[in-house]
Amino acid sequence: MSDVDLSAYGRTSDWSRVRATVAGFGVTGFAAADNLTHLGAAVTALDDRTDDAKEERGTLLGVLGADVRLGEGSTAELPEGTDLLVVSPGWRPDHPLLQQATARGIPVWGEVELAWRLRDPEHPAPWLAVTGTNGKTTTVQMLHRILAAAGLRSAAVGNVGRPVVEAVMDPEPHDVLAVELSSFQLHYTRSLACRSAAVLNVAEDHLDWYDGPSGMRAYAADKGRIYHGVERACVYNVADPVTEQLVRDAEVVEGARAIGFTLGMPSVGMVGVVDDILADRAFVEERRTSAAELCTISDLASPAPHFVANALAAAALARSHGVPQAAVRAGLVGFRPDGHRIATVAEADGVTWVDDSKATNPHAAQSSLAGYDHVVWIAGGLAKGARFDDLVQAVGSRLRGVVLLGRDRHLVADALSRHAPDVPVIDATGGETESEHDPMAHVVAAAADLARPGDTVLLAPGCASMDMFADYAARGDAFAAAVRHRTGRG
Repeated sequence: MSDVDLSAYGRTSDWSRVRATVAGFGVTGFAAADNLTHLGAAVTALDDRTDDAKEERGTLLGVLGADVRLGEGSTAELPEGTDLLVVSPGWRPDHPLLQQATARGIPVWGEVELAWRLRDPEHPAPWLAVTGTNGKTTTVQMLHRILAAAGLRSAAVGNVGRPVVEAVMDPEPHDVLAVELSSFQLHYTRSLACRSAAVLNVAEDHLDWYDGPSGMRAYAADKGRIYHGVERACVYNVADPVTEQLVRDAEVVEGARAIGFTLGMPSVGMVGVVDDILADRAFVEERRTSAAELCTISDLASPAPHFVANALAAAALARSHGVPQAAVRAGLVGFRPDGHRIATVAEADGVTWVDDSKATNPHAAQSSLAGYDHVVWIAGGLAKGARFDDLVQAVGSRLRGVVLLGRDRHLVADALSRHAPDVPVIDATGGETESEHDPMAHVVAAAADLARPGDTVLLAPGCASMDMFADYAARGDAFAAAVRHRTGRG
């Protein structure tokens, strides 16, 4: 056990007494190791994998005094004398390194926990935080745009891109941070207490990480950590009772409110939709008898139900922070989602081709499919332990046909055979000379054969991409290129 008591450690503590080990040397691991080194801690950074970027970062930190160990076997043993283990997102609790730390009584923090503790005590920018199975990034980016429209110095950080620890250590303080947090990041938090927080939804995902009979409960519980200690508002999804239960279970600051968002008519204390108007009945004085107009659905980049829900959640978080109606509208009107999120690639011969490669689990795919009446669905990849029966039961009547690709495509095929046996299915993986060099060209050709005028061909795989592509963006890029080549639109 360490002889350093880290329970109350923060930015102004004496870090020169601390020997910190950082597990994982990607973007967040480097940020953690870099800032701990600057604070004076003796840092050892470990990663079994190496590449040019990690080697370059390792050289830089080595000059500053850190011990960086890269390559196979580097994470087998926890260095002797370690006082603190900081883990990157995704490291499982049963990894030998973490088990050794637990056995020795050494605290294990994630980068988010480290960032929370390193906030500037004189300028501790409040966090407005978002988690959920789907929609996190879009919601956080919407929220950031709203906060900026209100004249606040904000940043979208966390799982969305820039590590939180970089933002909190920025020499120029922020007024507020819009923070995206995954279940992996939340798993290793202990003292996090956000100004306001939202859980957008909880559906099957990452069950290869949260395995076992209690996997979904553990996954939901990690999502629920975001509510603990909330000061102003716990924002939940009225259509998802799990999110409301997580609010009920949370220990919050006295006076914190539960704020629901709904695609229907909002009750008092909620935000929702009234005659295509996004309406606030939570943060107005006369909320029992009136509502404040935030914007209209036509103001948004997409009328898709899940996109509208994301906008409502972002608006609720911003309003809980005191942002005026006008800034909410300005932020939402000016927002456009990143690529590979319900992005129209081409329209040709009466068929619309849409890239939603970011739909990497069944819940996201179902939300995407629900926005179209007649769909040729492109699905498959790495299922991560997920099942597709509920999805197919919900959207089967919308399907013109299905094109399958990827390692776990049989799981989608099995669900289709059980719940939509009359829907045509094409297995587009392998067997074609063309597909050996450009697998997506074969997928697009198969989809074109199934589509009729008025249909939408939708890439919403419901699976991760790494069996065939570097990431979901590469998958979406390949789809868009194949569509443009086939339709002559690029």
